[in-house]
Amino acid sequence: MPEGPSILLMKESIQKFEGEKVLEAGGNAKIDKEILIGRTLKEIKTFGKQTYLVFDDIAVRIHLLMFGSNSVDEQTKPDQQLRLSLIFPNGSMYFYTCHVKMVDIEFLEKIDWEADVMSDSWNPAKAEKKIKSNSEMMVCDALMDQDIFSGVGNIIKNEVLFRIGVQPESLLGKMPPKKIKELIKEARNYSFDFLEWKRDFTLKKHWKAHTKKICPKCGENLIKKQTGKGKRRSFYCEIDQELYQ
Repeated sequence: MPEGPSILLMKESIQKFEGEKVLEAGGNAKIDKEILIGRTLKEIKTFGKQTYLVFDDIAVRIHLLMFGSNSVDEQTKPDQQLRLSLIFPNGSMYFYTCHVKMVDIEFLEKIDWEADVMSDSWNPAKAEKKIKSNSEMMVCDALMDQDIFSGVGNIIKNEVLFRIGVQPESLLGKMPPKKIKELIKEARNYSFDFLEWKRDFTLKKHWKAHTKKICPKCGENLIKKQTGKGKRRSFYCEIDQELYQ
């Protein structure tokens, strides 16, 4: 599943269409595409792993799910994968194998924009408060909770926990306050590192734990295990990452 930094890169790729009028709309998404024709794309907003194409009184929400993608100015995948296409005077955008939904503008007002780790509105104090109210939650689940760390996915989870030296099955209530603050700080820091490495096509070269077999610190084998309620893959070192339980 594309994580927050990848969604920001997608936003950059389609930002040239802000202020442009929709000439044609297509794709097999089950929304009323006809009502988009003639409307002007006022703004493109992102919230974690979601993208909002904002028009006057409506917005189109796009979630790339596990295998979604997009292209600009050229359809690069077959029609059966094309969920939405929008044609503008200066080009076109295409979204594939994703979830597309129409929402009203009031929906956007209900979003907690301060939960997005890559947003200028990111509020670490609010994240800390949410963490303190979930003392029995595993830290791997907390990082993947989009209400706390919107935009964080499995790669960021594994790399952040390696950075701060904490095992994924640690309980939030057992972690020292210092580690909680490190967790919140590095969730944001690593997300921006991810963005720059992704932009430079060097992301995988910087992975320390995710999908790796050997710990780069001690040389011992990393543990690969499905952890948390979501049973997502975790890669961690039992020596260099502490378990708080």
